[in-house]
Amino acid sequence: MRAVLISQVPPAANGLTEMLRGLGHEPVALLCSREHAGRYGDEFDRLVREAPAGLDVVIPAKREGIAPLLRRYEPDLLLCLGFPWKIPPDALAVPRLGAVNGHPSLLPEYRGPNPVAWMIRNGESEIGFTFHRMDAELDTGPILAQAPIPLDNEHTWDELEPKFVDVIGELLTRALARLEAGDPGDPQEDEGTYYSFFEPAYVRIDWTKPSADIQRQVRAWRFASRRDGLDHGALAELDGEAVRVLRVSTEPAEGRVMETGDGRLWVLETEPA
Repeated sequence: MRAVLISQVPPAANGLTEMLRGLGHEPVALLCSREHAGRYGDEFDRLVREAPAGLDVVIPAKREGIAPLLRRYEPDLLLCLGFPWKIPPDALAVPRLGAVNGHPSLLPEYRGPNPVAWMIRNGESEIGFTFHRMDAELDTGPILAQAPIPLDNEHTWDELEPKFVDVIGELLTRALARLEAGDPGDPQEDEGTYYSFFEPAYVRIDWTKPSADIQRQVRAWRFASRRDGLDHGALAELDGEAVRVLRVSTEPAEGRVMETGDGRLWVLETEPA
């Protein structure tokens, strides 16, 4: 299959390209957008610089320009993972076999741009990954493959990413096999849940809250999609300095000790805000 990738995330673009080539398919282009280019924590120039070798980098100026650009490549497949725009219906109709999106949750739960961060905030012990056909709405199309992923005490994407890599390769194989067979996928019959960006008030740490709540807040912000005009929390003032708290522990460790609403919390890593 000739495939066009749609992504703003360099590791995702490179990883999916390698997987597709390993399955005997032909990635031909990477489509990305300048709009909200930093939402996923990566600068736009890095995305272009680290684009997979052998792929054209396609940058539409507006959503209406996506379909005409895609038609030039005569793709069999669109494969999307981490993209700030809703893909318009005329673009979704371009590929011969269909458009597929990868979403880091067990759909229909946790639809939206911020699923992993919300699952951490809500205290879930399990996340997941889903490949589904794309339709006119966000994360609502029929499911092609999905699997759960355990969630532990990860504080960064580097710590969590290996769990996704192990699962995504197997799920992609299943999803593409169903796609090639003309399988429409399994409809998302449940209403599910949708979560948007964190509210601004959630940025600042309230040390009167329980330690476990603060730890989830710190971890959740490490996985949150960036939003224009909102600092990437969690934010606090320590020794008169505004800092971004990056890692904490509810167990004794080497670091600054903070009194919370129900005990102590150890601040292990910060950076200037």
